[in-house]
Amino acid sequence: MQIRISQHPTLPRTGDLDDITNLVILLPAPRPGRPKPRYPFRDILEERAQRIELKEDSEKPLVTDLPNAVGTRVTLSHIPPEMDAFRLLTLARRHAAVHQEQNPARIALIFPGIAGQARRARLADAFAAALLAGASPLPSFKRRAPKPPRLREIAFHGFARPLDLGRTRAEAEGNNLARSLTALPPNELTPGAYRRRIARLARTEGWSLRFLDTRALAKEGAGAFLAVAQGSPEADAGIIHLRYTPARGRRGKAVALVGKGICFDTGGLNLKPARHMHGMHEDMQGSAVALGTLLTLSRLRVPFPVHCWLALAQNHIGPRAYKQNDVVTACDGTTIEVVHTDAEGRMVLADTLALAAKKKPALMIDYATLTGACVYALSSRYSGACSNRPDLYETVIRAGRESGERVWPFPMDEDYDEALESKIADIKQCTLDGEADQILAARFLQRFAGDIPWLHIDLAAGNHKGGLAHIPTDITGFGIRFTTRLLLDEGVL
Repeated sequence: MQIRISQHPTLPRTGDLDDITNLVILLPAPRPGRPKPRYPFRDILEERAQRIELKEDSEKPLVTDLPNAVGTRVTLSHIPPEMDAFRLLTLARRHAAVHQEQNPARIALIFPGIAGQARRARLADAFAAALLAGASPLPSFKRRAPKPPRLREIAFHGFARPLDLGRTRAEAEGNNLARSLTALPPNELTPGAYRRRIARLARTEGWSLRFLDTRALAKEGAGAFLAVAQGSPEADAGIIHLRYTPARGRRGKAVALVGKGICFDTGGLNLKPARHMHGMHEDMQGSAVALGTLLTLSRLRVPFPVHCWLALAQNHIGPRAYKQNDVVTACDGTTIEVVHTDAEGRMVLADTLALAAKKKPALMIDYATLTGACVYALSSRYSGACSNRPDLYETVIRAGRESGERVWPFPMDEDYDEALESKIADIKQCTLDGEADQILAARFLQRFAGDIPWLHIDLAAGNHKGGLAHIPTDITGFGIRFTTRLLLDEGVL
């Protein structure tokens, strides 16, 4: 059931609280030399407000239960005007967690004293995003399934002017899709099962779908992709090409979204140890983010075409698995020397990027849980970025900062290519020492993007313990808010 987001022009009065079990109150932060903001419901909050005023802390909500008929659970924060998007989303997640512990059917929010429609709309977006994320649990296979969320309404009170939270909802739907797919165990989300799920979604959303199976990819000469796929016991790997087309008369420059969809990564013949193999069902999160972004943009009915390319495979061990020192040929004719079989993500993306580039989009963005080096460099709080258009970097940083999904770029100087020089092929797939691997991976991928403007997102923040920004789960689905901000607000198309 879809959660309703309602708006009410007036603030509730004390007598109305018996109909509100859960309430979020946001107040402006006290400023030196000015009176402290007045608390609403002073008659019922007065004693608690005196304690609250001694513990003001914008990073954590203040929690109290009111002594009324329903024991209204209240969370309260003071919001400084300079609070950035990441801190605001994090605070919203902490408020949401307090209320969602009680699993209410309705949560009310009021922002008394917060001036300016733009500022109030920004707060509403952050808190709606956090509540929608918290009300979307990940798949569970427990014998005793957890109780489903009861939340059916998010009610904003005191908004005389209407809010438009359609984008917030669309981003939440895309993120929830990405997280849910990523959480599925690898025996549930094989490449074949994944393709069937995508086909059902494509029919619902009206997307065109083309599937290039291993036979079709062989005809394309996609030897980099096929090298990874050849070790699988089932021939279910392939590349899915989805296309959203805007309504007639609305045609803009096309964008291509490309996602790494390795449904399980053993490391191949360079087998991962158990500690590093655990969780490798999440190695398809790049494809889930690309798919979730496509869903968001479709729900927003953007005026430009969107192509989505998903590279679905598994990296298995076995007698047919590709091996070190193999030389394979990608579909653009580039010959590649295999150095490490656990660098399979850049192999499947190489052919997928080359195929996407043939359609001449105005911009290509790829998403991949690609390198541990990116996590070592940035932690799991940020994701990394590389591009063949360095003038994009300031825009990328700003889009990350304003969306709350923070991204930081790495250098892409040509002399990094020296590490990838091969004595037998056009290029090495990687090196064995791992130094600057996130940059070398991007330098490798860049040659398959050709002259198309291209942005690579290495999803170091795809899994962050305890959640990140507004997302309450370790699996974050990172990238959808960032991409909508980049495409819709930053003028990159």
